[in-house]
Amino acid sequence: MEQAKQSSKRWVISTREEMQQAAIEVVSEATRKVSIFTHDLEPGIYDNPEFLEIIKRLVLSQTYARIRVLIADPMRAIKNGNNFVHLGRRLNTYIEFRHVREDLRTHAEAFCIADETALVYRLQASRWEGIADTHEPAVAKLYGKMFDEIWLASEVEIEFRQLGI
Repeated sequence: MEQAKQSSKRWVISTREEMQQAAIEVVSEATRKVSIFTHDLEPGIYDNPEFLEIIKRLVLSQTYARIRVLIADPMRAIKNGNNFVHLGRRLNTYIEFRHVREDLRTHAEAFCIADETALVYRLQASRWEGIADTHEPAVAKLYGKMFDEIWLASEVEIEFRQLGI
């Protein structure tokens, strides 16, 4: 654990490009689980080819890998299409999307957690400012717990499966 702390990296993000790179770095830390809370699957972030390659490698190399994605407002992804959604269709045993129940859409933040240790977090999903850390288990577990509560309260709806979400 001491070695993990020494090799951990924490940085502030403020642009779309920095968010894209932070998502790639955080997901690269995953060995079994990735949890993403997003409002609209941020185009250019979660459908970036490098990000998708890391996700694909993770699920194909780990028998118990699990990728869970909560989407507060999926209409943009449905309307414009999204490569992450297409990958999720092909690897639906490992990647699952859920639409956040309407009464739980009060969360303004967006985040991505890898293995309950690494995370990228933005207080406002509509802005790019946030923080990323490759080893912050306490904070990752806190947001992981919130994610799990929303996940359990949200359901996969048949109409979204037909539309790819």
